Amino acid sequence: MQDSASTSELPHPDGPAGAPPAAVADTGDRVRLEPGARAPGPAAAPGSPAKIDMHHHYCAPEWREWAVRHGLVRAEHLPPWSRLDTAASLRFMDAAGITTAVLKPMLPARYQSSAQLREAIAITLRSMIEVAGAHPGRFAFYVPLFLDDHDASSWAIRRGIGQLGAVGVNVTANYGGVYLGDPAYDRLFAELNDCSAVVDTHPHNLPGGPPGAATVPGVPNFMCDFLLDTTRAAVNMIARRTLDRFPDLSVVLPHAGGFLPYIATRMRALGRFCDPPVDPGAVADHLRRFYYDTAGPMAPAATLLAHVPADHVLFGTDWPAAPADTVTALALPELEADPSFTPEQLRGVYHDNALRLIPQLATV
Repeated sequence: MQDSASTSELPHPDGPAGAPPAAVADTGDRVRLEPGARAPGPAAAPGSPAKIDMHHHYCAPEWREWAVRHGLVRAEHLPPWSRLDTAASLRFMDAAGITTAVLKPMLPARYQSSAQLREAIAITLRSMIEVAGAHPGRFAFYVPLFLDDHDASSWAIRRGIGQLGAVGVNVTANYGGVYLGDPAYDRLFAELNDCSAVVDTHPHNLPGGPPGAATVPGVPNFMCDFLLDTTRAAVNMIARRTLDRFPDLSVVLPHAGGFLPYIATRMRALGRFCDPPVDPGAVADHLRRFYYDTAGPMAPAATLLAHVPADHVLFGTDWPAAPADTVTALALPELEADPSFTPEQLRGVYHDNALRLIPQLATV
């Protein structure tokens, strides 16, 4: 099978594999809550809006054990944060004032067959359902898709969205160098369009480089390359008019769209040199129709909001790939202080925009 951002046996996504666990998050004791025990809600400051975290990574311990047992991964090659448990997640959520987190599943391996990939997805779905069921109101989840395997992905859409209550799907920006928007994915995007799916995206290493190697020595790929990976996917979807051809999809771009907001004017001016040429109106239209999360932390929002309505911005943390102190001591204060958002718009970013996009979050 193709190796891709979802299937690469590499550190994923925004934290260095060699970082000590203490640098990844303040986890305390790694103790699981008993099944069925409801975790306490977040200790948000009075008057502070409850937050929905739309970018919350999850590596199922059951998948990890299964993948190691089958020789698909080596435990020491997984990033330390992939070993964090639900109790650590809940502690982080409570400290950050997050009521509900949407789990972005991580299954980083090179699978040997479509059947084996289905098994990996099934194990991960079962784990996320158990987590959500044990902590009502605290977790929802996306279905992991591998668009380079049509049969397994089609099955996962039917199973996850149609039967198990997933709130959307998670895909990566490219699979083996084939980016979102490519006609190779049209059959799956048509299936997703039929169920008006939320398509959450995530970047990884740029294609073509040595596995695990930094493109620029000493500069981790998540610093720059991930943002370019998202930007390439977004530009390709604009060039291929993905949202026009599949109008019932809602596509979420992470990390505030990568570099897309900063090259929007450039793309409108120079899109005629693409093949096929890109109409400037299509650029502006797609920028307004994409959704963007704040994980990163993101840059000040003025450039983003010059092209994007504020109700298409969603709160996201990138935890646990982003260390807890990065979120609570840097990203959250910067977002709170950003003068580009009115208080009403910020409430939307934290909570209301996610509920409009995914109403079932109100009933998880």
